[in-house]
Amino acid sequence: MFQRLSTDTFNWILIIGVILFVIEVAFFHGGMIFSALFSGFFIYIGWKKFYRLWGKIFFWFGVVGLVFAVLNMLAVRFLILAAIVLFIINYSKSKQESEQINPRLTGTEEVKNETVTQLKPLFNHKVFGDQRTEDTAYQWRDINIHAAFGDRVIDLSNTVLPNDTVVISLRHIVGNVEIHVPYEVEVSVHHSAVFGRAHILGKHHWKLMNQSLLYQTEDYDTTFPRVKIVTSVLSGDIEVKRI
Repeated sequence: MFQRLSTDTFNWILIIGVILFVIEVAFFHGGMIFSALFSGFFIYIGWKKFYRLWGKIFFWFGVVGLVFAVLNMLAVRFLILAAIVLFIINYSKSKQESEQINPRLTGTEEVKNETVTQLKPLFNHKVFGDQRTEDTAYQWRDINIHAAFGDRVIDLSNTVLPNDTVVISLRHIVGNVEIHVPYEVEVSVHHSAVFGRAHILGKHHWKLMNQSLLYQTEDYDTTFPRVKIVTSVLSGDIEVKRI
C-alpha cells in the first residue's frame, strides 16, 4: 500500500496528523498524551522488574493504559482512518491493474540481475529489553536500529573492524547507550538528547536539555579504522569510552 503512496500525499497526512496533535495539546490539555507518557513509565518500570509479581502487574497495566491512551488521540484516529481509506483505494487500483495485460520483453532485450547477498544484522529492532554485543569474538556488521525501552551496550574490542569507516546508528526513546572503543580506533560521535547525560572519551555533560553534541578524535579524518557513532535519545545517558 505504501509503495503506491506519493510523497506529497504522505506529507499531507503527516501535516494533518501533527495539526490534530497540536489541537489536542492546546484545547484538550494533552490529557491523552500525558496518560500515554504515564503508561510508558509504568511499562518501563514493570519491564525492569518483570521477574517480580508487582513488576508484571505494572507492565501489563501500562500496556493496557498505553493502548487506550493512544487510540483516544485525535491524531491517531485520523491516521487509522487515513490508512483504511488508502488501503481500500489501493486495493481497488490493484484489482483493476491485474485485469490489464502486462507487456513482455522481446528476445532482443536483456535483463541484468545483480548478485546481492542478504546478511544477518548484528542487532535487530527491539521495543523492550536490553541488548548487548557478545562477550566472545563476533563478526562485525554496521548497526542501524531504533528501540523504545532498555539499555544498549556495544563492545568493539571483541570484533575485528575493517580498515574503513564503520557506522553505529541508534535511535532510542528511554534507556542508556554504552559503547566501548579500542584505543587504536578513531572515533566520531554525534549525539542528541532531550534529557540525559553524556560521557564521551573523558568529556562530561551532566545535564543535557534538548541538546546536540559532536566530538571526534584528532586523526579521524585521515586514519582507519574509524567508527562513526550517531545516536539520538528522548531520555537517557550515553557513555563512549576506550577499552
